[in-house]
Amino acid sequence: MDVQPAAAAAEPSPAAEGHCSSTPVWALLEQATQMKTEGNAFYRDKNIRSAIGRYHRALLVLRGLDSEVLSSVKGFGPERPPLTPEQEAALRNTQVDCYNNLAACLLQKESVDFARVREYSLQVLMRRPDDVKALYRAGVAALELGDAQTAKHYLTKACNEQPHDAKVKKHLQRAQEKLTQDLQKEKAMYRGMFSSNLKSGESISQSSKTGEV
Repeated sequence: MDVQPAAAAAEPSPAAEGHCSSTPVWALLEQATQMKTEGNAFYRDKNIRSAIGRYHRALLVLRGLDSEVLSSVKGFGPERPPLTPEQEAALRNTQVDCYNNLAACLLQKESVDFARVREYSLQVLMRRPDDVKALYRAGVAALELGDAQTAKHYLTKACNEQPHDAKVKKHLQRAQEKLTQDLQKEKAMYRGMFSSNLKSGESISQSSKTGEV
């Protein structure tokens, strides 16, 4: 679980505030950070449903500021000025933390949606490629979804970052065992096919000798 301190909010410049047609950017960033903090508190209290709700609300606020989202809907509604580098960094940090924490929440549920865990973890890895928790969760999700090769890739990277983490090592071993089992099944299948073809060839050869068809 990533309960990280929020990035310190700098005071918005008068020029930036003057261009905002509604709530100032920093106010919205602080609102999203506050929702993330509330989500962290709910998570610590084992209130997973409320934690998930807070993280989703934080992401919804950030979506209204995200330049990558806004560029696809340009021309609809009032436009905001571009974010400053500090604002962009604050947005991405909160966004990534929320995705990371959502994946952690889903893994606590009775019925785990591993496809969604993978989706959220990959969102984190897009911004933080070496995030150990996201690598671990992406690996676990891939393993549970039947993709042992991808699971091994993520879990190996996580293990390189934290070689003494027992959970990472345990699931990496599971992935390696699954790959070994799959390889053995594949070899057995080909042996069976080869044996079947060999017997078929012998049968045809014997039939030719006796004149049977």
